[in-house]
Amino acid sequence: MKDFAVVQKRFMRDPLPIRLGGLAADLARVSSTAMNPVNSQVVQVLLEEARRFIEWTATETKSDTASQLVDLQINLTLWLHVWPVASTNSFQRALLAHQASEWSDRVLAMSGLTEETAVSA
Repeated sequence: MKDFAVVQKRFMRDPLPIRLGGLAADLARVSSTAMNPVNSQVVQVLLEEARRFIEWTATETKSDTASQLVDLQINLTLWLHVWPVASTNSFQRALLAHQASEWSDRVLAMSGLTEETAVSA
């Protein structure tokens, strides 16, 4: 398992939009790896990391964003608990991949990073 104290120290050095972008990237990685049962442990670590990213970040966001992040954290926790069994089912893996992709898009939009890129391009 990852040393999350080290991860937290590094993660918290970034400004809020970058942290949200990192969360979105983790969710995109969940989406891209969940379909392959060989990646079961990788997905489990990514789910846990994403949960922690939310824990470390939500309190610094506006209340509506924090609420959405906490809802996402609950969903990630549920997936984390059922993943050992769900990872053996192709339908469940596909469902997580789809949900994680949608979550990634939402969190990336929350970060505002795509707006900055569009404006500066």
